[in-house]
Amino acid sequence: MQALTTEAILRSIQEWVLFESPTQDAAAVNRLADFVQAEMRGFGASIERIPGQQGFGDIVLGRVAGETPGPGLLLLGHMDTVHPMGTLAGPLPFRIEGDRAYGPGIYDMKGGNALAFAALAYLHAHGRKPFLPVTIMMIPDEEMGSPSSRAAIEAVAAQHRAVLVMEPSGEGGKLTIARHGIARWHLKTIGRPAHAGAYHAEGRSAIREMAHQILALEDLTDHARNFFVNIGIVQGGTHENMVPAECRAICYALVPTAREEGELRAAILALRPHDPDAKLEVTPGLSRPPFVKTPAIQALYDHACGLAREIGFQIAGERIAGGGSDGNFTGALGIPTLDGLGVIGHGPHTHEEHVLISGLLPRTRLLLRLLETLGRPGAPL
Repeated sequence: MQALTTEAILRSIQEWVLFESPTQDAAAVNRLADFVQAEMRGFGASIERIPGQQGFGDIVLGRVAGETPGPGLLLLGHMDTVHPMGTLAGPLPFRIEGDRAYGPGIYDMKGGNALAFAALAYLHAHGRKPFLPVTIMMIPDEEMGSPSSRAAIEAVAAQHRAVLVMEPSGEGGKLTIARHGIARWHLKTIGRPAHAGAYHAEGRSAIREMAHQILALEDLTDHARNFFVNIGIVQGGTHENMVPAECRAICYALVPTAREEGELRAAILALRPHDPDAKLEVTPGLSRPPFVKTPAIQALYDHACGLAREIGFQIAGERIAGGGSDGNFTGALGIPTLDGLGVIGHGPHTHEEHVLISGLLPRTRLLLRLLETLGRPGAPL
């Protein structure tokens, strides 16, 4: 990219969006991975492609040399979206309306990925390098909790001095300096089936048993602490005239710190059947650990704010995000992680998903300056 212009960046974002890539469609994600790999080669990256596991697409890594050797920066993004195939031709076509560009995954997070690629392509086109080596890691399954990618993310991140996450900014342009964790637990109650008319007294309802467990868990919610426990899925029974023999539920909880995560774990493991004739089984599900702001993250944030002022705009502030990202894994490991460096916009996971076109060039310039300055004397790392 010879020149950083809004028009060129928007064209790049459109290319990303036109590759529909729902998480569950590994072939579709891998078609985008082919494009990603070609783009990385275009700005001089060496490529490593890790074959997909558990039915998901591949992980793509690109490595760009820096002016100085040694551990560098990890740019972290994901290729998958929540939107099913056909969304582009249906409810969410790529389109421009005023200052907004719409499309599936444009905000979460293909727009942010395109900004990162634009910054690296610009450096390469002008014969320049980031100061520290940069690894770009594109993940295929983030929208489902990165079940096949977490181990690789943690292993790669451990080799780097800091992680920059190109997830979208929040609340009009804020950078994410911490994220609440997400904990999932699967519950199963086992009762005793019986005819609900003739032999009702002989039955033990698994749904009734689950209702007691749901009330006990949701009572843990403490809005003042941003500790939310939600039972969002309940499935049980086979027929209305039968006392249900089994019931299943999924507990989803927002845990702002390790304290709340521990409270939830202890409460779930302490659950006992309300009816002595019923049984209860609990198993952990996919989770994301919380990460909190550290002095090193504060230094990254302050440096980014200073660079933004030099460029001519103001960072909207910092935020603790409720939604998870792969930054949860790196931040929880104690690796300095600055998240939310991507696009400004709104409507993630909806048919109104969009980015603000006016924010594309300033955010790209900010990332470019981070790549040029981090690790230098007087800058973080």
